[in-house]
Amino acid sequence: MTTYREAGVDIDAQDEALARIKGLVRSTFGRGVLSDLGSFGGLFDLSTTGVKRPVLVASADGVGTKLRVAFMTGRHDSVGRDLVHHCINDILVQGARPLFFLDYLATGRLEPGIVEQVVSGLAGACADHGMALLGGETAEMPGFYADGEYDLAGFIVGIADRKSILDGSQVSRGDLLVGLPSSGLHTNGYSLARHILFERLGLSAGDEIEELGHSVADELLAVHTCYLEPVWPLLEKGLVHAMAHITGGGLTDNLPRILPKGLGAEIKVGTWEIPPIFRVLAKGGKVPEEDLWRTFNMGIGMVLVIDPARLDETLKRLRKAGVQGFPMGNVVPGSGVSYEHPPEGYPSGLR
Repeated sequence: MTTYREAGVDIDAQDEALARIKGLVRSTFGRGVLSDLGSFGGLFDLSTTGVKRPVLVASADGVGTKLRVAFMTGRHDSVGRDLVHHCINDILVQGARPLFFLDYLATGRLEPGIVEQVVSGLAGACADHGMALLGGETAEMPGFYADGEYDLAGFIVGIADRKSILDGSQVSRGDLLVGLPSSGLHTNGYSLARHILFERLGLSAGDEIEELGHSVADELLAVHTCYLEPVWPLLEKGLVHAMAHITGGGLTDNLPRILPKGLGAEIKVGTWEIPPIFRVLAKGGKVPEEDLWRTFNMGIGMVLVIDPARLDETLKRLRKAGVQGFPMGNVVPGSGVSYEHPPEGYPSGLR
């Protein structure tokens, strides 16, 4: 006689994990949530949003190989926050605010303590930004993932008023690009960063890097910044023509996604200080400059496109929200992204 547990799936462990996270999940429920944890599907009442012409905006993403750093360090609470923040930013750039979130966690052998850490990050981030963690799935898949490893994905649904959707149509020649600082790598470029730091430079997660002032693990596990709170008031005032979340592909690939045909972006390199981690990676890996701009965010997590006449007001409102925005370029005729006066003497010119 062979049991399901002997085949590698422990239903008791699943029940324990569910018991541990119930309170965390319920803490995110607002008045729009009509279902409870354990239902086959989550229910959300859109009439509670007060939006006159509601449009649902949905997105899905994962944490990527940043999870490898969590496995190395045993620190699993921050990756849930990364995932939620990334997904919020992805719908924010279209003028939407978040309503609810669902997660998918797949692992080889379910460990309730790790599940609890991950969900604590998910639930904490959802609660911080007024979003319900409406449901999810935890899959135990023996033989598919190594012990102690898992994959994590998230699915977000937000709402926008149809008249306020940002689709790039408001962007025009001469508009300013305003950068918002990142907290580091966010959730992109980790395959290259891990290769440079752990393989080429031979560092371990606990090693201190003088240029950073803290350990490799602290740098790589820094939480992906959420821009909802500082940016939403700008959207309500109609100050933003378009926005780009600087994720995989960097500035090079993400800015063209929001620009109308016939327009490009000109970036003025040197108008912001590139964080030390990117200098460490550039020098340690001898990374070609083109790859740097296309792999990493280079210290910019979000770009706003605004009317130059509204710059002072925009920056003032951002400072009031605790964010130091900075003009970093312009919308110009053409296509793609160009970098004005690229730093000479690469990589020492990265400043």
